[in-house]
Amino acid sequence: MADSPLFQALHMEMAHALCGEGEQEKGLGALEGVGFRVGQGLSERLTKEMPSFKDELDVLKFLCKDLWITVFKKQVDNLRTNHQGTYMLQDNQFLLLSQLSNGKQYLEEAPKFLAFTCGLVKGALSNLGFDSTVTAEVAVMPSSKFQVVIQKS
Repeated sequence: MADSPLFQALHMEMAHALCGEGEQEKGLGALEGVGFRVGQGLSERLTKEMPSFKDELDVLKFLCKDLWITVFKKQVDNLRTNHQGTYMLQDNQFLLLSQLSNGKQYLEEAPKFLAFTCGLVKGALSNLGFDSTVTAEVAVMPSSKFQVVIQKS
């Protein structure tokens, strides 16, 4: 991916432009859509030379290592699962929140800085054959948690 400061600046501008006054919901959808397409393309490129994954846990490990390193220059700090299709990815120093203050006043701004990544994960999983729901939460800046629920067919 691009250099981190360039990527961060582009992402911040997209978030501000798309999630302006009164456009928050529509903007979040647009950001997630951009992330989805990027996730599809990146996962296709990154897995081109890799052997097939054995199961969904292997796919999530790929996301937490290879994809996260490509985009955010680090691995996910923690991956948890209930072994029933629900996974929690935790990043304690999430790159796209690091430019915001650690104060609680910015917590309401956090969703617009997480929508792209939710789409990114969802798009990567879609490209690898898994339909999913991805949500994100921030309790303390700049830490974030992404919940991934794999849809059973």
